[in-house]
Order: sequence, then C-alpha cells, then structure tokens
Amino acid sequence: MLDTSVRLLRLLSLLQARPDWSGGDLAERLGVTTRTVRNDIERLRILGYEVHSTTGTAGGYRLGAGGALPPLLLDDEEAIAVAVSLHAAALGTVTGIEETSLRALTKLQQMLPARLRHRVGAMREATLSVAGRGPTVDAETLTRIAATIRDRERLRFEYQGHDGTTGERVAEPHRLIFTGRRWYLLAWDCDRDDWRTFRADRIRPRTPNGPRFTPREPPGGDAVVHVLRGVGSTAWRHPARVRLHAPAETIAERIPPTAGLLVSVDEENCVLETGGDSLHNLAGFLGTLDVGFTVLDPPELRDLLATLADRYKAASR
Repeated sequence: MLDTSVRLLRLLSLLQARPDWSGGDLAERLGVTTRTVRNDIERLRILGYEVHSTTGTAGGYRLGAGGALPPLLLDDEEAIAVAVSLHAAALGTVTGIEETSLRALTKLQQMLPARLRHRVGAMREATLSVAGRGPTVDAETLTRIAATIRDRERLRFEYQGHDGTTGERVAEPHRLIFTGRRWYLLAWDCDRDDWRTFRADRIRPRTPNGPRFTPREPPGGDAVVHVLRGVGSTAWRHPARVRLHAPAETIAERIPPTAGLLVSVDEENCVLETGGDSLHNLAGFLGTLDVGFTVLDPPELRDLLATLADRYKAASR
C-alpha cells in the first residue's frame, strides 16, 4: 500500500484532473478501500483544501476553490506548456505582468526535473518575440474588462480617440481580441447604437460598472472576423480589396492576421481586404506576396501600379 503522504498527493492529482469523481473510482485508482478514500478526503480538508462531497448513487467528490492556491500537480507536457507561456508573457504586451511572469517562471524552473529544464531552456534560447513592439496594455485594465464581459455588465470608461481627445463612453462589452500586436475590445456602443472596436491600450475603465445586459449576436456572427476587417482594412488611410491569384491557404502562410481579412473565392483565387498608410507602401506589400493579383479597389492603386510598371520596365532596359 502506498505511503499516506504519497497517496494524498496522488489523490490531489486525480481531483485536479477532472471535475467529478466517485468514491469507487478513486479507490480503484489508488488501490485502497472507499473508507480510506473518505479518510484521505478529510485529511485534505484539514490541510485547507475545499473538497465537496455528495451522497447517493450519483454522489462523489469535487475539488473546490479554497482560500489559498493549492500546489498544482502537472504532468511533463503541462509543465512545459506553462513554462513556455510564462516566458512569452514576460515578453508580451501586457504592462506590469513581465516581472510577475518571470517570478513565476523562476519558481517553476526550480521545481522542474533536469530533463524538463533542458527542454524548456532549449525552447527559450531558440525563440524570439516581437510582441513587445506593439503598444502595451495595463493588466488591471484587461482583467476589469474581462470581468464585465463575464458578468454581462455595461462598461463605463474613458477613451482616447485617434485625434488624442478623450471622452466618456458606455458600452456592452462582447469580447477581448488579441491580434498578435494589439488588444482590442469589441463592444456595442450604447451612445452610438452600433458595434465599435476599441483599442484596449486607450481604455481607462471607470467605476462603478453599468447595469447588466443581454448579450447581442456579434456582427456577422464572428467577432474575430469583424475586428480583423476593421483593423486590417477600414482603419487604414487607404483601404483596398485585391484578388490574389493563389489559394487562400497559400496566402495565409505569408501574411499575419493583422494584414487584413482573407476570403477564399475558389481553389485558385482569394480576396484580401487590406490597406496601408500610403499607396506606395501598399503596392510594395502586394509585391512581396510573390503572386499575381488584380486590384478591385481603389482605382488610385491601379493607377499607381501602372506608373510603377512603366518605371520598372524602363529601368530593366
């Protein structure tokens, strides 16, 4: 029979692995009687773990949330996933979380066996991050927005517009969306009676929150597509629609999500809704895709491409 302390750790690991367990299942896994399981459950409760129990044929045990965070028992792959995620968070776009992530990563690495420390170290040394090059968002801002989404409460906040002016807004928050460089909030703007996409780094939540609301269906049924269409095309000074003579899967491997919205037309063509701060930059970006394309909009981009074509042709002679 397993030593009591070892058995308690295994019992705790099982309770963390899935929400509900019957006493018989736990006894079978641990190789003990159901009476021993009941005694071990009481030991966990004495140690501060909140374990709920129900009686009857459908009864069993469930690990609840206690007053303090219990030690987590992770398998090898889970430990590696947590370590890599903490390393990415330390280089990411959430203000103030870098130091906290590094402290947590240091604690985790001290507990990892040598074989896992080697794998995590190899991953850290072999990867670089460019996420930090975008604007950062205060962690408290993200958590407060997330709480209003969870509780379905209206969000009251100050928002800084593109022109630098600040005003008060009230919105029904739907989802936070991270594009790889910036955080955005998709919400129903109560003052403008329409959907709006807000940059999270320009949001300053105010208290108290507004009243509860009934969630609306996101525009087009897909919040991510709506946000990408906004930040990848209409937000640009020069929005554009271009038919690319290549499958959407091929183009998706060559552009970041923030480049615009990619829509498949058939097996050989797709349409990219994109844009640029200048027509010259947009023409250069399309050239880097290394596929044939047809400009659907705007006409000014077609005119520029014709001028550039003549210029390049003359240069080739």
